[in-house]
Amino acid sequence: MRLSLIGPGDIEYHFQELLKIPKAKFQSKLEQIAQALVDSGTELEILPDRGISFQIAELYKQKGGKKVVGAIPKSDKTFGIKHLEPYMNSKIIDETIDTENWYKHDLIKGLLGNAVLYLGSSPGTNGELNYAIYLYKLLTGRKEGVEIAEKYIHPEIKAGKNYTIFVYQPFLKTNKLSEETEAYIKKFNINLVYIKSPEQLKKELEKF
Repeated sequence: MRLSLIGPGDIEYHFQELLKIPKAKFQSKLEQIAQALVDSGTELEILPDRGISFQIAELYKQKGGKKVVGAIPKSDKTFGIKHLEPYMNSKIIDETIDTENWYKHDLIKGLLGNAVLYLGSSPGTNGELNYAIYLYKLLTGRKEGVEIAEKYIHPEIKAGKNYTIFVYQPFLKTNKLSEETEAYIKKFNINLVYIKSPEQLKKELEKF
């Protein structure tokens, strides 16, 4: 079981300024989420960059988590990956996946796991989520006239028949995705599970 983490990069702005979550309470929640991930036995996939996903992955490894996979657009010629170097060279990264370039990376990021854990609404996070939903639609033959050879998209795509989006509600101001997004997730036969606590997250992951 591989879980893709997607979430905001600017922690202080997003979680302290926008969501008004006190730093101590926020850190406590990250510790609990990381422990739930360890206890469930899942491996993680992240973009090695600043933000909530990397922080949770660090805590996960400190607590004995078994594997962190770093998805990196190593061949990108447009924006480059220099800003990722301090993170991708971290000892917490056990293995890397080359997602080729940033355009392709954003399309497939949320499909590199059997499930995705959505940790907050930001422009980048929402892009990754929505592209995953749309590409999953194409991969499962739900667009007439479009045929995709999955192996040419990326061999590390794990999203399959039981593909699931976990939404961590305490990190959303509105508590839910938009009704339109929910409707498309349902239409494309993707499982949507709202998570209210780290304990619930552990239980849901153990079902895989």
